[in-house]
Amino acid sequence: MIYWQRRLAVSEEVDMSRPRPVIAGCSYLITRRCTQRTLLMRPDAETNNAFIYCLAYAAERCGIEVLFTVAMSNHHHTGIHDRDGRYPEFLECFHKLFAKCQNALRGRWENFWSSEQTSVVRLLGGEDVLSKLVYAVCNPVQAALVEHALGWPGVSSLRAMLEGRGLRARRPAHFFRAEGGMPEELTLRMARPEEFAALSEQAWRELVLGRVAAQERALARGRAQRGQRVQGARLVLSQRWSSRPQQPEPRRRLKPRIAAKNKWRRVEGLLQNRRFQRAYRDARAAFQAGIKTVLFPIGTYWLKRFVDVVCEGTPYLAA
Repeated sequence: MIYWQRRLAVSEEVDMSRPRPVIAGCSYLITRRCTQRTLLMRPDAETNNAFIYCLAYAAERCGIEVLFTVAMSNHHHTGIHDRDGRYPEFLECFHKLFAKCQNALRGRWENFWSSEQTSVVRLLGGEDVLSKLVYAVCNPVQAALVEHALGWPGVSSLRAMLEGRGLRARRPAHFFRAEGGMPEELTLRMARPEEFAALSEQAWRELVLGRVAAQERALARGRAQRGQRVQGARLVLSQRWSSRPQQPEPRRRLKPRIAAKNKWRRVEGLLQNRRFQRAYRDARAAFQAGIKTVLFPIGTYWLKRFVDVVCEGTPYLAA
């Protein structure tokens, strides 16, 4: 128990000011970028294949439904539905596996991802999921890399979603052993947000394509007003993976944990987070004081998984 008390003390010093609840059945937008904004994920056949393979493997292993994904040259946006409250395990598996795989491809040994915490934004409703889907697949257009989302040469779930198929990938030969236990081939299929389950396949595709087209037109108007030109896929593919963007990166911005277009749903989500944080801190303080039977709130993840603290009746947190 002394060991866990020391771990708790260290974690408090690192960043325990805003604990995150991990609750089954929630949807999230995941974003993570490469170290120093380096173009370590610049599109090419090996990189695209490895990204899909590692994402599909981690999702299958952790029971995660992938809603959409886009791999830019130095970061990715991925929407997920966390059925069983295991997204921290999924993030660890996916990011670790892809980082090792991509470092092997690039001949690197240093850290692949930025040291900042992975951005995890909870999406409170179907419209919020759709909005982030459009944002993600149009990210290459917003960055003036390509004119249309379907023209992005890197990984994007948009075309597969519109065609009703999955993204297939073979086991990356540059990293995994042929005689190892990893699957020879995996298929990453996009799940539809449950809020749109009543739509037919055709209606769902038309909805997504219509929103994407509208966003592309808005971005094109913005480029025209600024006199900005699109780089094009050929230039993107010719960039050195060791380079990085020249423009400075915005810093010290707000890092949201909740996204909701509906004002009252957003307020309720923020209040729920605040209640969780207060209950968690109180329970954690009591636990550190020696009260081992203190009841932790629903959503407690790390302490439940590794210390087996007592939580409010949630069997899915016993992972």
